[in-house]
Amino acid sequence: MSKTVKNKMYSIKHYVKMLLLISFITLILDLIISFASIALVQQQSARYLQDAADLYINRINNNFSYLNHFMGWTLANDEDVEVMTSTVDSNDADFIKAQRNLYKRFSELQKSFGREYNFFIYLRNKNFLLNSAPMNLSFPEYQALKKQITDYAEEKIIYEKFYSQWTTIDLHNRYYIINIVPYYDSYMISLISADDLIRPLREINLGGNGFVSLMNEKGERVTRPVSNNGKLLLDDPDKSSLLDRLHIGTTVNRAFSNASFYVKLVIQFGAFEKIMIAQLLVVLLAVIIACNLCFIMLYFQKKVLKPIKNFSNNLAILTNDGEPIDFKSSKMVELEKANRQFIDLVTQIKQIKIDLYERELEKQKIQLDYMKLQIKPHFFLNCLTTIYSMAQMQMHAEIQNMTLSISKYFRYIFQNGQDFVRLEDEIEHVRTYLEIQKQRYRNAFDYRIEQAERTADVRIPPLVLQTFIENAMKYAVSREYEVQVVLTVTRQVVEDEEMTVIRISDTGPGFPPPVLDSLVNGQPLDQTEGTRIGIMNTIQRLEHLYHNKAQVRFSNREGGGACVVLYLPDHPEDRTGLEGGI
Repeated sequence: MSKTVKNKMYSIKHYVKMLLLISFITLILDLIISFASIALVQQQSARYLQDAADLYINRINNNFSYLNHFMGWTLANDEDVEVMTSTVDSNDADFIKAQRNLYKRFSELQKSFGREYNFFIYLRNKNFLLNSAPMNLSFPEYQALKKQITDYAEEKIIYEKFYSQWTTIDLHNRYYIINIVPYYDSYMISLISADDLIRPLREINLGGNGFVSLMNEKGERVTRPVSNNGKLLLDDPDKSSLLDRLHIGTTVNRAFSNASFYVKLVIQFGAFEKIMIAQLLVVLLAVIIACNLCFIMLYFQKKVLKPIKNFSNNLAILTNDGEPIDFKSSKMVELEKANRQFIDLVTQIKQIKIDLYERELEKQKIQLDYMKLQIKPHFFLNCLTTIYSMAQMQMHAEIQNMTLSISKYFRYIFQNGQDFVRLEDEIEHVRTYLEIQKQRYRNAFDYRIEQAERTADVRIPPLVLQTFIENAMKYAVSREYEVQVVLTVTRQVVEDEEMTVIRISDTGPGFPPPVLDSLVNGQPLDQTEGTRIGIMNTIQRLEHLYHNKAQVRFSNREGGGACVVLYLPDHPEDRTGLEGGI
C-alpha cells in the first residue's frame, strides 16, 4: 500500500496548483522578512546616528565649558586685559603691547579649537570692540556685532541672557552662536557660525533627504537644511509631500548644555524603501513568471501532451507484445510514457549510426592503408634504369649508395603501418628520396632542409611531406636550369594554439593559375588523367586525422616557384611532452 502511494502520479493541473500556492506563500514570507529586516536595520542605524551625534555634542559642550572658563579667567586675572582697561589712550605703547599679547594668546587657543571660532574683547569705557584672534566675519557682520554688544551693554541684559550661556544671534542675516563673559566694564566674546558648528554632523549619512538643523529656543531653524549630497532642501522640509511622508524616517533632537539652542537630525532611510521595493519587485516577477509557467503548462498539456500521448500509443506497436509501455519512474504519466518510447527509438537510431560510423571508419582505414602503400611504378622503373646506367659506366660506389637509398626508401614505406610517425623519421625519408633523385638529375636541382629545435619528436602522418616533395620534383625540376627545393620546419602559435609549421618551396614555374585557384578555394582538382591524385589524397588524410584542424595553404612565390605551407596541430599523445620541453 505504501509503495503505491509513493509512486502515485499526478496531472499537470495538480502541479499548477502547487506552483501557485508556493508562489503566494513565498510572496507573503518575503513581505514579512522585508519589513522585519528594514525595521531592524533602521533601528540599528538610528542608534548609531544618535550615538555619533551625542559624541559630537559632548565634545562641543566640553569646548563651550572650557572657553567660558578661559574667557572668565582671562578677564579676571590677565595683566594684559588690566593694562588695556586702565590705559586711557588706545594709542599708548602699553595698550598696543597688551593687545598684541592678548591676540597671540587667543590665536593659539583658536588653533586648538578651530579657525571657525572668533574671539573679541569689548571695552565699554572706550567703546572698543577688538578681535583677539584672526576673525572670519565680514565687515558688515562685524559692525552688526559691535552694535549688538553696545546695545546689550547699555541695556545691561548681558548678565541675564549671556552670562555662562551660549545663544544665537543674527548678524546681517546670518546666524551665529555667541557667548559673552562680562567683568565690570570689560567683556570677552566668543563667536562661531551656526553652519560651522554643525558642519561635522552634516558629514554623517542621514539618507538622501536627511538633514541637520540648529534650532533656537523658539523652535526656529537658524541653519539652512542641506542634505548629505550638498543639495539645498525646501525652506520647510518638515512640510513634505505625501510621497515623502511614505519614506521611513526618524527625528533625533539633542540639546547642548549651557545653551539655548539644540540640534535636530532628520534621518530619511530612502535606501531601505528601495531595498524593500526591489525585493517585492523580484518576488512579484517570480510570481508573474510562475503564473505564466502555469498557463504555458496548461496550454502545453492541451496542445502538446495529448498529441504526444497518441503518438506514444502508436509507438507501442513497435514493442514485441504490442501493448503500451508503462514506466513509473516519473510523476507525470504522459511525459514518462512518451519519454521512454523515444529513448528506445533514439537508442536504436544511435546504434544504427554507430554501426554506420564503424563501417565508415573501416572503409577509411582501408583507403588510408591503400594510399600509404601506394607506389608509383615509374619511380621504381626509373631507379632501376639509373642503376643500370651506373653499372654500364662502372660507377660502383654510386651504385652502392643508390641501392642503399632505394632499400631504405622502400623499407620505410612497407614497414610503416602507423597513422603518425616522428617528424625526424619523415624528414629522413624525404632526404633519402631527394638523394635518390639527386643521383638521377645530378646538377638539375639542389635542396636544403632547415629544422627548428623541439620538432624532432613531433608526430605527423607518414608520407605527407613526400607527396609535396614529389610534386615539386615532377613540375619544378628540369634540366634547363638548376632548381632550389627548400624544406623548413618551425614551431609557431597560430590562433592561440601552438602548431608545427612546415614550408615546402621551390624555384620552378609554380602552380598554373587554374590549379592554384582551385587549391586556394578548396575545390577538387581535375584527376581525369590520373594526375594530382597525391595532393587530394593528402588533403583528405589531414582533414580526417586532424578533424579539420590542420591547414594547407598554397601560393606562388614572387620570384617564381610554388610554395606549400602545412599547419599541423600537436598529436594528443605528444602535447604533454612538447609542453614540458618549452
